[in-house]
Order: sequence, then structure tokens, then C-alpha cells
Amino acid sequence: MHQPFSFYAIQLNPKDNVAIARQLIPAGTCLDLEPGGRGLTVVAEVPVGHKLALEAIPAGAEVRRYGYPIGRASQAIAPGEWVHSHNLTVGTIERAYNFRVVPQPVWNPARRRTFMGYPRPDGRAGTRNLVAVISSVNCSAFVSSRIAAYFIPERLAAYPNVDGVVALIHHTGCSIPLEGRAYEYLQRTLYNVARNPNIAAFVVIGLGCEVNQVEPCFQVSAERMAGINPAGANDAYLIIQELGGAENTIRAGIAAVQVLLQQANCVARVELPATLLTLGVECGGSDSWSGITANPLVGMVADRVVQQGGAAILSETSEIFGAEALLMERVTSAQVGEKLIACFQNWNDQAARYGFSIDNNPSPGNKAGGLTTIFEKSLGAVSKGGSTPVTGVYFYGEQVDRPGLAFMDTPGNDPASVTGLLAGGANLVLFTTGRGSVFGGSLVPTLKIASNSPMYARMQADMDFNAGAVLDGTPFDQAAEELFDLVLATASGQPSRAERLGPHEQEFVPWTPGGLL
Repeated sequence: MHQPFSFYAIQLNPKDNVAIARQLIPAGTCLDLEPGGRGLTVVAEVPVGHKLALEAIPAGAEVRRYGYPIGRASQAIAPGEWVHSHNLTVGTIERAYNFRVVPQPVWNPARRRTFMGYPRPDGRAGTRNLVAVISSVNCSAFVSSRIAAYFIPERLAAYPNVDGVVALIHHTGCSIPLEGRAYEYLQRTLYNVARNPNIAAFVVIGLGCEVNQVEPCFQVSAERMAGINPAGANDAYLIIQELGGAENTIRAGIAAVQVLLQQANCVARVELPATLLTLGVECGGSDSWSGITANPLVGMVADRVVQQGGAAILSETSEIFGAEALLMERVTSAQVGEKLIACFQNWNDQAARYGFSIDNNPSPGNKAGGLTTIFEKSLGAVSKGGSTPVTGVYFYGEQVDRPGLAFMDTPGNDPASVTGLLAGGANLVLFTTGRGSVFGGSLVPTLKIASNSPMYARMQADMDFNAGAVLDGTPFDQAAEELFDLVLATASGQPSRAERLGPHEQEFVPWTPGGLL
């Protein structure tokens, strides 16, 4: 008996020679590709989210999804076959690095949206009002954590306008080449993270003998460091070796934070335009549905924020390979186009130098979810950036300084990528997942968007939004409006699922290129 094709699978583009299984398709299932016409018999069981060949694909021929090639058949593929790692390889897909300059986007929202946020003196806005305890080096991480942990909710009750005290700790800061790339990235990341609009005030904790010295990293003079917290300052700098050890520094850090809490509490939430939102967009634990539901939905919300005059930051350079052209077709200047090309050329050079393949990127979990090649993953991942022009390209940890869609050069590793977005000034993160990531962060609220309803039902305590609803019949525009409303509510103080569990301080991971000394 023939079954309706649309019940079992989705062809995403008329040019595609594969379809995506909506549910497990048993071997022997007969599908009607055309009512009253051509049929297709499934040769072998196709797992949910995986690819089904719609026609004969000769060995070496392109396999197409989203209307674009995602690799080549490593052997002849018959109609009705399961298409995955056993018969699909990334192959060699030639890419010409050209760009096209388009006009600057016009900030002309149909409806002005607002949120309740914290205004900052530099004109930006926080979605949270935090005091941060920042480690200059891993050797001061324990002390930093102990200082932040002292400020339990009962001790913060006297500061109703403060959302928390968070520790920003990491694994690096020493045993790295002085003035090398790892040193440069760490210094830029810590300096700019300290100026994220969600941080009202901060304390820096150094050990004293580390490579990443506090004074040059935070561009603070020795005279400034001599005072814990001069009148009117919103920062403090403490060195463990100078203060006589860990216990003394913990006591001094608690005292410094108490002063800073009084300053931070003077700022209250007020109604602010959505122009002041800077979204970081990220995907992790992806599956085949991520590029069909969650990522395009996030792209639609990014477009809405940009239309309001805000900013969105797309990243993960190693997960955009094969889809770069979709960004290069819409840059707002030659300078932006050239910097974007340089990002991808650098990753190609790194792959050649160190002998690794960019196609190693899809993880075992990605592949179990139906993603086979980096090009397939990238074509879905790039949709998080929506459709608006690229107005700026930034190196890792650089501050985003203009509205519109920005691209930041980061690795695909989720914590390292998001840490770069925080340094860039993101005040809220949209994080899509198909397999079920529990990433949360501690500096900005992170909304996790599930790509499919079964995973959302299984992990509701961790997921903030179900993009799988669009597969169940919810129109994309309606779902995008609902997600945008959730963004505004979260920016106004509604806690994310991850925030309810407490700070995720282990997920602050500055990118450390190169090896340890």
C-alpha cells in the first residue's frame, strides 16, 4: 500500500535529490512522490531526521539539500536508499571567495518594541545588573569563586536592583607565549567582557606571577590598583600574593563587592527601546531539524531585532564552511567583505598547516541526529543570521560597535564561541539545539530553542522554546513573534530555564589557540 510522501518526509527544496525523514521510515515502505504518479520504495530503514534518496545518484555526483550541494556520493545511491556517512562524503566543493556590496539596512520597524533594562553611561543597556568577580588566571579561580559564592540570595536581598554576583573563571592565563595569539585573545576577551553591559561593576582577582598580568590586561595603572575602590569607581583589583594569600584575598574581595553592590543597586530597570538589544546567536548539539526549524526561526528573530535598530552576532567560523557565500552576497562595504574572506582563508590555512579536516566538525551526536557533512551543518547553521546585510566583521572578543548583523570569528566550540560573543557585547543569547544542550552561561540570559518536539518534551526543564512546533503546524511568522516576545520578556528580567539552576561559571571559556608551554 502506498503512503503519502508528506506524512513521512520533507523535500526542503525542489532542487534537492534527498528528503528528510519526519519519522522513522521502515524498509519496504512505498511512498507516493506524486499523487497518482511516481512512487518510491524505501530500500533500508531511514531514522528520523536522516536523508532519503529521491532519485538515483551516481558515484561522485552532488547530493543536494536546501538547494545546495552538501557533499558527493561516495558510491552509487539508488532511489529509496538511506543517505549518510556510509555513502556520502564531503568531497571537494570549489568555492570562490567573492563578495557583493549591498546597501546598508534601514532601521524602520513596523512596530517599536521595548523592554525593561538597565541603562548604562555609554548608551548601551543591560538585561541583567550584575557584579562580576573576574579571574586573570586559573590560579585565582578558586578565590574568585569563593568570593562570588558568599553572596547567596539572602545576602543580596538588601540590593533589589542587583541580579547577582557572578564569578568569571577560566583555565588559562599562564603557560602561554607572552604576546602570542592566546595571550592577545585572552587579554582582549577579559577586558571587553568586563565592559559587557550586563556588568554594573567588577572585581579582578590576580595571583601576581602569571603571564596575564592584571595591570596591562585591564589597562589600569599601578596607582589605580593601589586603591581597592576609589570613590565613584565601579571596579577593584586584588592580587593574592600582595594581600598575603587566599583567605586574605577572599575577605578583601567580599568587602570590595559589598561596596560595588551599593553602586550597582542605584541603577533600576526602566523602559528602553529594543534598539539596545544585542543578540548572540549560537547552535550546539545540533541535529538535522536544527537547520529546518530552530535556526531559521532564530534568524527571523535576529531580523526583527535588526529592524528595530539593534544588533545580532553570528559566529562559529568553522561551522559556516560551505555556506560562506550566503553571507558574502550581502556585505555593506568592501572592507567588511575583505575581512570576512580573511576569516575563512585563515581557517583553511590552519587546516592545511596542522593537517586536520574542517569536515571533522560534525560531532558523533550531530551525525546521529542526521547531519553528515560540515557543508550540510553549515547551510543550516548560517540561517541563524537571518537575511539582513552583514554590517561588520570582528575578530574574536572584539566589541561590536554598530547595529545590524555582525559576524565574529570564533571556533565552533559552544562555550568558547559564546564567551567571544559576551566580550562582543551580547546582552542575550539565543541557543538552538536538536540533541539537547544544557549550556546556560552566567553573564547573560541564554534561551535554548529546541529543534524538535520529542526532545523538547523530554527536556522541558532545560528548554525555553519549542521550534518543533512549526513541524506540527504552527506558522513560522507566528512562532517567530512568540520567540521575539520571549526575548523581550527575558531581557526584562524573566529568568531563563538555565538561570533558575544558578550560575554556569564553568562555561566561561576564552578561546586559547595554540598549545600550552
